[in-house]
Amino acid sequence: MNNAQLNELKNRYVASGAASASAHFADHADNAELWDADGNRFVDFAGGIGVLNLGHRHPKVVDAVKAQLDNLMHTCQTVMPYAPYVQLAEKLCHLAPVKHEAKAMLVNAGAEALENAVKIARSATGRSGVICFDGGFHGRTIMTLSMTGKVLPYKNDFGPMPGDVFRAPFPNAYHGISDEDALNGLKNVFKTDIAPHRTAAIVIEPVQGEGGFYAASPAFLQALRDLCDEHGIMLIVDEVQSGFARTGKFFALEHTDVQADIMTMAKSLANGMPLSAVVGTAAVMDAAGPGSLGGTYSGNPVACAAALAVIDAIEEDNLLEQSVALGNKLAKRFEAWQKDVDAVDNVRHLGAMAAFELVTDKTSRTPDPELTAALCAKAREKGLILLSCGFWGNSIRILVPLTVEDDVLEEGLAIMEQSLEELTRKEATTTV
Repeated sequence: MNNAQLNELKNRYVASGAASASAHFADHADNAELWDADGNRFVDFAGGIGVLNLGHRHPKVVDAVKAQLDNLMHTCQTVMPYAPYVQLAEKLCHLAPVKHEAKAMLVNAGAEALENAVKIARSATGRSGVICFDGGFHGRTIMTLSMTGKVLPYKNDFGPMPGDVFRAPFPNAYHGISDEDALNGLKNVFKTDIAPHRTAAIVIEPVQGEGGFYAASPAFLQALRDLCDEHGIMLIVDEVQSGFARTGKFFALEHTDVQADIMTMAKSLANGMPLSAVVGTAAVMDAAGPGSLGGTYSGNPVACAAALAVIDAIEEDNLLEQSVALGNKLAKRFEAWQKDVDAVDNVRHLGAMAAFELVTDKTSRTPDPELTAALCAKAREKGLILLSCGFWGNSIRILVPLTVEDDVLEEGLAIMEQSLEELTRKEATTTV
């Protein structure tokens, strides 16, 4: 079927809230390239929204999935467990920067991991309160929607959110919020919304994903760690988007000396297979009683096999080093644009987790979400899949596979540059 025929089916049978705005349908892909149902080729700078750090159909992952399919597809691990689940749990417990000895449990998606992390924190502390941060994204289930710090398009239509979830400012110096401001805002939450002795967890992305690729400083994360230790609060670190080599480390938290009580991970954990994990201090993870965690498909053996292959590939193929090198290439190119293009500002990256902002002018730093949307649309017309993000919708984020070939990377960057030139030239002409 071609794109037009598939769009007819989409418009007729797929709920509007779940449908993609794109008129292109993916047909096949390889590493950082993707072809639609009409044979059109795209360079993929989205990576399935951070799911494909190892690229589309990485050979080691594909081989592991095929081998597992020949043995076992499903039993439900609570009915009869299987080797890939416990083998992956062992690997994650050794990799994750959590306090003391670790234990893990596996589920299916990032939101599900966050839901379970909150359940575990509440069980371990006997408290109910959860504090999150402005701009954070933690999922689309009702509980994780209450934790997500952005109304549109996620929360607007779904009525009252679960209670005992509160929000503090995220440090963002470019937009006028220092580490000190953010810490004072958090302490105000303790005074105005919920006392520390009723707070089960503070939940933070060390680098915000949907919120704009803003990184919390090591000093801020250490201050959170100290605050949690002082009041017996669980520090939950959400690495759903920042994990698995995206920042040049397995986890972004490794850029600091901070350890979490609980970590959540998903997306590139299994490089396209549906899988997520909660890893935490063993005593904390064991606080929830037998049978209280899990689900029918949780830790599916095929997905676990894929994740084991991902970890091996990251280690064997030096992908942490590749991530650092890729991030440096992106930053160098973006800094040149920031120098030459009036609309480009606040270039930032941690490893290959790179972004920049589009603004109406650099003095006021006024976000320009219209230009951002236009750039993504123009890039797609030219054959590049590009994502925006951010609290103000004006950040361009790069989630290209870490394995991208140099010529494909250059092709995508050239499309971005050409699109920027066309749009800003048109804008300047219109203004005059």
